[in-house]
Amino acid sequence: MKIAIIGCGGVGGYFGGRLAQAGYDVTFLARGEHLRAIQQHGLSIRSMMGDFKIDKVQATDRICDIGLSDLVILATKAWQLRHVSEELKTIIKYDTVVLPLQNGVLINEELNEHIPSKNIMGGLCHIISKVESPGVITHLGVEPKIIFGEIESYGAVRAEMLKSVFDKAGINSRISQDITAELWKKFIGACVSGLLAVTRSTYGELRELKETRQLMTELIKEIFELSRHLWIRIESDFVEKMISIIDSYPYESTSSLTRDVWERKPSEIEYQNGTVIKLGEKFGFETPVNRFIYNCILPMEIKARKRMDGHTDMN
Repeated sequence: MKIAIIGCGGVGGYFGGRLAQAGYDVTFLARGEHLRAIQQHGLSIRSMMGDFKIDKVQATDRICDIGLSDLVILATKAWQLRHVSEELKTIIKYDTVVLPLQNGVLINEELNEHIPSKNIMGGLCHIISKVESPGVITHLGVEPKIIFGEIESYGAVRAEMLKSVFDKAGINSRISQDITAELWKKFIGACVSGLLAVTRSTYGELRELKETRQLMTELIKEIFELSRHLWIRIESDFVEKMISIIDSYPYESTSSLTRDVWERKPSEIEYQNGTVIKLGEKFGFETPVNRFIYNCILPMEIKARKRMDGHTDMN
C-alpha cells in the first residue's frame, strides 16, 4: 500500500511515522528546514508512549512527485487545504481513500470542490503533539487515536481495510457509524483553543480558575446547543464528558491553534470559533461566547495572514 501524508507536523509526523515504522510505503509532504532535516537525518518521534526514529524517509515539497497513492492522509492546517486540494488530483486514483484529520465540520465540503465525494472518508484524530525542532516530532499528551467512517454509504469493506492498516501500525483507531456526530464532538472540544489563546492560558490554568472555567463551560454548552439545533446526534451528557476530558489533559498542554495565535502565525480560527458564528447566523442561533473569542483573535489573524503573504507552510 502506498500512503501519502500531506503535512508533516505534529499530527502527520506522528501517525505517518507509525505507518512508516510498520513497513508501509509512506511519502511525506513537508517544507523548508523541516523537510531538509527529514531528508538528511530521518524523522524522530519523541513520545510518552515510546520514542522511535525512521532513518530513511521519503519526503518532498511537491505533491505531484508523490505519485498515485492508495491512501492520502491530510494533516495540514485546515486553512491550508484550499491551497493543496486541487493538486491532490494528481495523486488520487479512482479507489484512493482520502482521509482528512483536520479540526472542523466543513472540511469535507471544501474538499468536494476538487475531489470526488466517493474518495473522501470522514476522519479525525486525538493527540497533543507538535514539531519540536526540524525533523523532530514530540507527542505531549493524550493517547493517539484516529476515528473514521463513511460519510455516505459505500459499504464496510474499505473502512475495515483502513482499520487493518492502522492496526498493523499499532495505531489505536475506531470505525464510526456516525462520523458526522464524532466530527462535531471533536469540533466542540477544539473550539476551547480560542479561549486558551485569548486568556494566554494552558489547559491547566484555564480549568483551575473559576472565572475561566465558567467561560469554558459556557463555550462548550453554546456549541453543543447549536449542534442540537442542527439535529446532530450527540449524547445529552456530552458537555460534562467534554469537561472531564479537558480535566485530564496535562496541566501545561495547549493546542496548535493556541500556539499559532501566540506565535503570530495564521491559525484555524475561521474553521473553529468562526465556523460556529457562521452556522449560527445561517440557522438563526445566537453564539455570543464564540463571537467574543473570534472577534478578539480576528485582528491578530489578519496581521498574521498579511505577514504570510501567500506563503504556505506544510510542516
